[in-house]
Amino acid sequence: MKSYRTFKTALRGLGRNVMRAALTTLGIVIGVAAVIAMMEIGNGSSIAIQRTIASMGANNLLIMPGTAASGGVSFGAGSVMTLTPHDAEAIAKECSAVGNVAPVVRARTQVVYGNRNWVPMYIYGTTPSFLDVRDWTDLDDGEPFTERDVRNSSKVCLIGQTLVRELFGGESPIGQEIRLQNVAFKVIGVLQSKGANMMGMDQDDIVLAPWTTIKYRVSGSSLANVNQSAASAQNATVVNSLNQIYPNSQRDLYPVPSTTEQADTPQPVRFANVDQILAAARTSSQIPNAIQDITALLRERHHIRPGESDDFSIRDMTEMTKAMSSTTALMTTLLLIVAMISLVVGGVGIMNIMLVSVTERTREIGLRMSVGAEPADILRQFLAEAVVLCLIGGAVGILLGRGCSYLVTLWLRWPTAASVTAIVAAVAVSAGVGIVFGYYPAWKASRLDPIEALRYE
Repeated sequence: MKSYRTFKTALRGLGRNVMRAALTTLGIVIGVAAVIAMMEIGNGSSIAIQRTIASMGANNLLIMPGTAASGGVSFGAGSVMTLTPHDAEAIAKECSAVGNVAPVVRARTQVVYGNRNWVPMYIYGTTPSFLDVRDWTDLDDGEPFTERDVRNSSKVCLIGQTLVRELFGGESPIGQEIRLQNVAFKVIGVLQSKGANMMGMDQDDIVLAPWTTIKYRVSGSSLANVNQSAASAQNATVVNSLNQIYPNSQRDLYPVPSTTEQADTPQPVRFANVDQILAAARTSSQIPNAIQDITALLRERHHIRPGESDDFSIRDMTEMTKAMSSTTALMTTLLLIVAMISLVVGGVGIMNIMLVSVTERTREIGLRMSVGAEPADILRQFLAEAVVLCLIGGAVGILLGRGCSYLVTLWLRWPTAASVTAIVAAVAVSAGVGIVFGYYPAWKASRLDPIEALRYE
């Protein structure tokens, strides 16, 4: 009941001069509104930055096969066939920190269209989920291939903007046929331009096709077992030979392990391996959890006992992740500094007006003390007035800040994102500012001598 009476008395005191109370809260209103608007604009900008960097592969994890060795000689990364498409499916189903997964089979050969040819930097056999992993779902033209195309080894493909420029000029490639190792692929889609990555590699110089088609019709074996430069030279000599009626008749349907691989890791003949698996963590903060989940799952699937070394390796895009984290941290720090300045200015205004109010109400304070009010009661009354002013200003500031962020989105087309944390923090900070900046005037009022206060003119 004492707290209720204290706040009731505080509201009655503030109601005596509504205009002054409104002007007093103006600093808090502006400060809180600025905090809410800046936090929401900052969150929207941060999300936009994260999407941009994620499209460059910041959230991606590259899972590579292990390394074979014989007689103390290592054959390098990916020299054993340990990863399968089923591993990718298991990661997608059982690893909660992983958003999308795509197996990848690589190839290196010429692409021929009419009298033009080009050797793409990337020829990837994969699944439709590769576009989700690389945030490439919005095509420039056409449509992506489907899981049915993967199951049927369909001869369809997507190409990047570099191939469109080099092979087709101003002509539309949709529906046209290009040849890879004398295998005709129908172009059903064109990828949007991504430009160069952080290492300067052209991401648009790419061909995407079902991994079954690339593996069994084009490459015929894993690139891990082939000298790529030698394979490229050999392909250059046979790519234009049209005297083979059935160009795939000389190829094995399934990869044949080398002698070293058979000795080190014997596998069934129908073993379908992939060169790598590309996974995307749901968020950058979940990358460590994703690595841990994938490692535990693959060790279990590959029957690796405790103490044994893994037959795979996982690489994350540390450089891009650090860049994104530092950018987000810098933006958050700048917003907090501006918010603190705004709230401090509002708090100083509260303190100033409360000191004036104490001076004006000196006789009232003396009268209250003379009829039995304790100094603690006077302290609570003026402190309650300061807190009520700040809470009212905070509530109005929240509404004004939300309205400002909506107008920014509506007129300027800037991205914004509502922040519940910012709203809760604004209410807490408003009450805190009232307590901190209202305490001294309240304490000063409680220390007045009743006799001197009653004599005050």
